[in-house]
Formats: sequence, structure tokens, C-alpha cells
Amino acid sequence: MAAREIPNLKTLLGRGRGGGLRGRGRGRGGIRPGREDREESEESDADRDSAVRGTDQDAAGSRLSCVELGYLDDPYAKLFATQTMTRRLPLLNRGTYVRTSAIDLLVDRFLTTSPNPPKQIISLGAGTDTRYFRLRDKYPNAHIIYHEVDFPANTGAKLHALQRHPELQAKLDLDTATKSQELGSYYSSTYNLHPLDLRVLASSSPDAPAPQLPNLDPKLPTLILSEMCLIYLPASTVTSIMSSLLTHYLPPTTPASLVLYEPILPNDAFGRTMISNLSTRNIHLHTLTAYPELGDQRARLKQYGFTDGHGAADTGLIWRKWVSEEEKERVAHLEMLDELEELELLLRHYCIAWGWRDGSEGDEGVFSKAWRGVVDQDGG
Repeated sequence: MAAREIPNLKTLLGRGRGGGLRGRGRGRGGIRPGREDREESEESDADRDSAVRGTDQDAAGSRLSCVELGYLDDPYAKLFATQTMTRRLPLLNRGTYVRTSAIDLLVDRFLTTSPNPPKQIISLGAGTDTRYFRLRDKYPNAHIIYHEVDFPANTGAKLHALQRHPELQAKLDLDTATKSQELGSYYSSTYNLHPLDLRVLASSSPDAPAPQLPNLDPKLPTLILSEMCLIYLPASTVTSIMSSLLTHYLPPTTPASLVLYEPILPNDAFGRTMISNLSTRNIHLHTLTAYPELGDQRARLKQYGFTDGHGAADTGLIWRKWVSEEEKERVAHLEMLDELEELELLLRHYCIAWGWRDGSEGDEGVFSKAWRGVVDQDGG
């Protein structure tokens, strides 16, 4: 496919979360920048953060488009989307469907493996994500402690939606909710909104200790989700964040897993066009160039400390192998899709990667059991 035929990807990347750069006012050649230079740098960082936060409504609109057309069953999507025009191209609807279904499958495997003991989920940069509310419908009796970490502006908007919609409040354990002075926060025994810039986790030190995450249980098996979140941060910052999560908040004896959804293959025509389109919106995908191939994704998971196992598959393989033939047929009848080659190209440039440690549970811990049989790619 020629570069000029590659679809415009400006609305493709959903779930903008927790991104941007930490460095402020760094001069050249050891010269300390002046006040104007520092102010310009800080303004640029703020603009990047704002651009990343803005992609969350792209994701909300894409999710609602899939719901309205019957790809996904999500009664809560309409409560968070603010875009008036939500209908997406069939190509993008199919991509959103595969992405959401793949993560749902892994979450379901986690929750249904040894289902009685309590479990914990941490969603990084959750934004308008509705997964907690859907899980409460699907597993009404499960003991799940759910945490969402995002910019205060995003958690504040979500808290406002919770306050406006009784159907969302019905899924909350209001009796256990505690008052907090933090803007955009909500803490309870089942659902928690943490208004936090993820970069704070990477910059913690004895003089600036890591912030508390109320109701986070350091002993529970914990699934960490990053759906287009860590992609916006430098690879070194992401490594520091994961180190903080997997040592300070979740000791090495605690079973833990990370599920990533990110783009891959930045160096071909499609990847270069994606990067170019997003750069016009002041959005930069740092880990895309740091981990360009599926093998790199597996290696990063091992580097983070997920040494009991790791896997990765592009969403093309996921569509072919993870989705049943009956479901493929149902999806195919929802709307006409002529761009089959474009769809294959699109799906090849995104991946799901999952890594885990079973902690003190050993080789047959909850995650080794949950991920057994999940189809990986290239024998990784």
C-alpha cells in the first residue's frame, strides 16, 4: 500500500493517559536556561499533557461508535462520551472491537481463575474507560478492588459523571466511600479514583516519597492494565514507574501481571504516517521506537520483573486466533468493510503484550494458570 493510501490515523489512538515529559527547562551545552526559556519549556510540556489528555475523548467516541453499531455491549459508554459525532469508519470500528475484546478476554481469564479469593486491578490512565462498571455487571459476586490512576483533570471529569448518573452510582459501594480533600478522588472498598500524574511514581525519592494509593492491597494478586498509556512516556520513565509499582506498592511476593496495548512497527510507511499524524497534534509515542517489535515487547516485560512468563501478539493474530468463527461472522454482518487489506495492515501495527510473576505462589500461581493456552505469536 502506498503511503498516500494509508488511512488518516489522527483519531485512531484511543485512551490518552498519563503521558507527557517530566524534564523542565533543560539547557544546551551546560548553560542554565533563562526564565523565558524555562517558561517556554514548561508551556510546551503542559501542551503535550493537554494533547494526551484530549485523546481520551477520541477513545470514548470510538467506544460509543462500536456500541451503537452492535460491536460491543456497553451500556455505560454513552455516559462518558462528549463528542457529538461518534460514528467511526468501519476500519476503525473493527480495530476498536479487537482491542477491547482482547483485553476483556485476558481480564476474564484472570478473574475466573481461582475465582473466590479477592483480586485487584490497577488501570493506568483509565480516563473514560468503563471496564469497572461492565465487570460489576458480569461478576456481581466477585470480590474485585479496582483502581484507576490518571491526571486529576481526567479523574475529576469522571467523578463528575459518577455524580450525575444514578446508573453509575448503583455500581459503587457508597457505604464504604471515604471523604478526601484531593480534587477528583474517590475511595471505597471496591472502586478508587487516584488523581495522580504517573510521573510522580518515577521521581519518588527519600526526600519525595511515593504517594499513598488508598485501598491498594499489597498482598492481593494484581493485574495492571496499560491501554495506550505508558506509550506516551520515555522508556526510562516507564521502567521507573513499573519498578515503583512492583516493589513499593506490590512486594515481590505478590502475584502481579501487566497487560499492554500499544502500537508497533514504527519504521515502515504505515508506522511513519502514524507518527507523523500524531506529531501534528503534539503527541509523541516514546515507547513505540524503544520497543518496535513483538520481541522487544516481551523483553521489556522480562526487564520489568515479569520473569515467570511473557507473551505478545499483534491484533491481526488476535482477530484470527482469539475470536471465534461464530463471532467473526456476527461482526462481519454489522457493517460493510471493503478495506480488508487496510484492516490487516492496521491490525498488524498494534499488539497486546502480557507478562507476569506468580510471586510466592510459584509456577502454578494464578497468572500461570490464567494465561495458559493464550495464543502467543512467533513462539515467544
